[in-house]
Amino acid sequence: MKSIFARLCTQQPQLFSTAAITIDAMALQAMAEVITAIESVVALPSWRSRVLAWAPAIARLPVAARGVFLGYDFHLTAGGPKLIEINTNAGGGLINAYLLAAHGQAGEGARIKDAFVDMFREEWRLERGAAPLRRIAIVDENPKAQFLAPEFALFKEVFEQHCIAAVIADPGELVRDGNCLLHAGEPVDLIYNRLTDFALDATVNADLRAVFEAGGVVLTPHPTAHALYADKRNLMLLSDDAALTGLGVDAATRAVLLAGVPRTVAVDPEKEAIFWAERKRWFFKPPAGFGGRAAYRGDKLTKRVFEEILHGGYIAQEIALPSEHVVQVDAGEQRMKADIRCFVYDRRIQLVAARLYQGQTTNFRTPGGGFAPVFVA
Repeated sequence: MKSIFARLCTQQPQLFSTAAITIDAMALQAMAEVITAIESVVALPSWRSRVLAWAPAIARLPVAARGVFLGYDFHLTAGGPKLIEINTNAGGGLINAYLLAAHGQAGEGARIKDAFVDMFREEWRLERGAAPLRRIAIVDENPKAQFLAPEFALFKEVFEQHCIAAVIADPGELVRDGNCLLHAGEPVDLIYNRLTDFALDATVNADLRAVFEAGGVVLTPHPTAHALYADKRNLMLLSDDAALTGLGVDAATRAVLLAGVPRTVAVDPEKEAIFWAERKRWFFKPPAGFGGRAAYRGDKLTKRVFEEILHGGYIAQEIALPSEHVVQVDAGEQRMKADIRCFVYDRRIQLVAARLYQGQTTNFRTPGGGFAPVFVA
């Protein structure tokens, strides 16, 4: 009988590239320095005060959990790695841990899988101390229809291998019982949150939100993590020397950030003519976007889409073109772009993986593209 991962490789081969990416140690070090710099800024009370001021109220609830699967996404450029965005429910971490085995790194893949489980146990410990963690719900809207639904099945399998009961659930399947959440009549201790409703505003999330606000369930990642890290407006502060100085960030840290985070600004409708004239230098993103959705390269814009951007609360980030890699596809070669994702927890890089693609953004449709392991020369 095939394992879940083996069936996944057969049923959804577009998720996986047959290639592996090699980067030099200096690139990895530079990415680590940017991550360390950002983590030091996020730890500042001044940062918390500034970014929570524009965040939804739920993000200001006290939480002890850090938030699992923080994803720092980079493009490797001639001027060094450039941080494109940060995601707080970054997908693909477990898939890439399994993928390492296909590239002769089974031991490393197993170590990372264990580290991921330890991360969830640590989130639980931070919130609940020595109480036993009995059941995790992996929650996303209509999970069977999600593109990374196979990864949910892998998580369920791994949790159960570590003696933690696990279910995959739509938020509508969660039932509030006082200050507890039930799934199929059984209490849920911790929710692995894969929802993209970062503030839990949707009606279907009402019970989850109410129990979370009452402290009845551990949620990870949570709205505070998204507000502190992943709101695209934060990139404006991280790439602005005056803003960083005002927040009390030291000169050395500012230098790292200004070198590693492309300049990002708010799209001001009053500067329509300037943005249109200079559109080729910008990549336009919605503040709460994810997965490249509703994001546009300026040189590909139509006037109609540009009008929507002007009045949509967008940010504009200076384009940092991704690195390109020649990979073997069937009997020939293809040139692929690469996004490099660092999975981070508690300020440490757990895993580095690549997404290979053609076109504007990661699409998982390019023959030969998909997730690929990253090795350091």
